[in-house]
Amino acid sequence: MSSPPKIAALIVAAGRGTRAGGPVPKQWQGLCGKRVIDHTVAAFQRHGAIDTIVIVLNEADMDQAEGFKAEGCLIAVGGADRAGSVRSGLALIGQSDLVLIHDAARPCVSKAVIDGVLTALKTCPAAAPGLPVTDALWRAEDGEVAGTQDRTALYAAQTPQGFVTAAIQAAHATFDGVAADDVEVARAAGISVAITPGSADNLKITLPGDLTRAARILESQMDIRTGNGFDVHAFGPGDHVMLCGVKIDHDQGLVGHSDADVGMHTVTDAIYGALAMGDIGQHFPPSDPQWKGAASHIFLTHAADLARSKGFTLTHVDCTLICEYPKVGPHAAAMRDVMALYLGIDADRVSVKATTSERLGFTGRGEGIACMATATLVKL
Repeated sequence: MSSPPKIAALIVAAGRGTRAGGPVPKQWQGLCGKRVIDHTVAAFQRHGAIDTIVIVLNEADMDQAEGFKAEGCLIAVGGADRAGSVRSGLALIGQSDLVLIHDAARPCVSKAVIDGVLTALKTCPAAAPGLPVTDALWRAEDGEVAGTQDRTALYAAQTPQGFVTAAIQAAHATFDGVAADDVEVARAAGISVAITPGSADNLKITLPGDLTRAARILESQMDIRTGNGFDVHAFGPGDHVMLCGVKIDHDQGLVGHSDADVGMHTVTDAIYGALAMGDIGQHFPPSDPQWKGAASHIFLTHAADLARSKGFTLTHVDCTLICEYPKVGPHAAAMRDVMALYLGIDADRVSVKATTSERLGFTGRGEGIACMATATLVKL
């Protein structure tokens, strides 16, 4: 059985396009909490068939290279024009059999569009997504309609444009002139290019309003998860309690196999709940002696890292401690800072607060502390 082809994604991000407005080129502008280019790169990172990602950056943007390298991407320096930038990227893709060349300014590309190109490449030397032109087309003179243009068999070109690597490398090596895209380069070399289904959502950010459109598209594709946690620990012998990572002097301690930090335990369970991956006891069984007396930030960090490994961003945590004492208010700010540190998010995305049970129940009688928490995860 032959092994599957090695596939590279080449993301062209060396342009200085200014029509989108803003203080920086469009690929570096903010979009749904990240930069445009971050969404574009992520689309190929989460596609299981891509082996190598090469990003072509303008020489002026090389200060951004290290972050992408840390994610396993290769970085090429852009050329004088788009064709030169693509040639620079093609020189880095190594032994890849197929290459998908994509504009960084198309952050909403879907797996379906990518899959369509890859499927066509099983039988064709080149393939690219396109949308049939459905609107009437006019020719203009001096701002007025001067005529119409037949739209039959016309398509709006999109990316990624896919090629057998050796073929497109050879085509670029012999191409002389200015090309609108890599399909034009391929056709100049006599390579036939199959048209695959494009998507109206696969827009290229060009004008300021396109950023708003892209945000709506990405938000509609979000996987938003909410998880709840609840935990209780009884008071026992001791001279302090650990709550949300902060040591608070008290005339009793909390009973538990680890350090009994009921706040961290509850938030940990909320994250596992959002992932639908059980609870803290399944990941860190109390029957396992290695967790006896363990610091609870170990559990919290594991949950947050697990969420990130699944492609989620932890956007918010809300933790409510239920007790008569100790008083939480004086320590709430420190608790937020500690929780944010271990969760890997900003402190303004962490809420820690307290309430009493009006002296009712076990918390009202001072027999222990309860906690409930909610965690929100988002995947684009």
